[in-house]
Amino acid sequence: MEQIAVIGAGTMGNGIAHVFAQNGYKVNLVDISQASLDKGMANITKNLDRMISKKVIDEAKKEATLSNITTYTNLKEGVSNTDLVVEAATENLDIKLQIFKDLDKVCKADTILATNTSSISITQIGAVTNRSEKVIGMHFMNPVPIMKLVEIIRGYSTSDEVTETIMELSKKLGKTPTEVNDYPGFVANRILMPMINESIETLYNGVAGVGEIDTVMKLGMAHPMGPLQLADFIGLDVCLSILNVMYDGFKNPKYAPCPLLVNMVMAGKLGVKSGEGFYDYSESRKAENVSTQFK
Repeated sequence: MEQIAVIGAGTMGNGIAHVFAQNGYKVNLVDISQASLDKGMANITKNLDRMISKKVIDEAKKEATLSNITTYTNLKEGVSNTDLVVEAATENLDIKLQIFKDLDKVCKADTILATNTSSISITQIGAVTNRSEKVIGMHFMNPVPIMKLVEIIRGYSTSDEVTETIMELSKKLGKTPTEVNDYPGFVANRILMPMINESIETLYNGVAGVGEIDTVMKLGMAHPMGPLQLADFIGLDVCLSILNVMYDGFKNPKYAPCPLLVNMVMAGKLGVKSGEGFYDYSESRKAENVSTQFK
């Protein structure tokens, strides 16, 4: 594993590219939008500067990391000579399936294809390729440069060799890989999303307010941030998408999204990225002010 491609320059994609590049890998960062690539590289630079200010790295390490990343808007050019591709596009089944069909055509026969999906079936993604044994889930946590966990998800056909290769690679990135099997939500979201959904139900039913719910979970359960703040951070649209995948996969009503969550997403109140969710982020990205709709 020397040459890595990352598909998608958004929050997760640029974070994944950052981590690989900082650990000495040559990275091709691919996105259909040059503006997204520019924004992604600016974010990587900002995060490296923050690490310098905290004396985690020095200026030389920053420059070496940035020099390891090359950007592309053409998929074929960006992935043709890579050993591993990590797809980190938007959490949309149709988009991911099309990307993997395209990757299968233009990548080398021995290239491993990984997806950063947080909920979509690895088996389903692998089935649209001619290399399902080389398709695997590599679910990083946000923010990627800081969070240690990588959920490694085996599809039905993923080989032992590929799984071991990706487990070892994750360790070389300074991460803690944890192997799980391919069922809706995997482990992280199968446990997390029902908790977030129940927190929204608790608000929806008037049991307590936004700040009160988050305070109970932070101070009572020692969570670093409350579930409603966390939902805002993840993105309410992403939470809804994951819950729908789990509900469709299990047909169990306990995974049905709360109507309040559905309405907020339809209204464009997506959390931090839209400026408002359960909290108002118009003045600060910190969850300091509860949204006026919940006061």
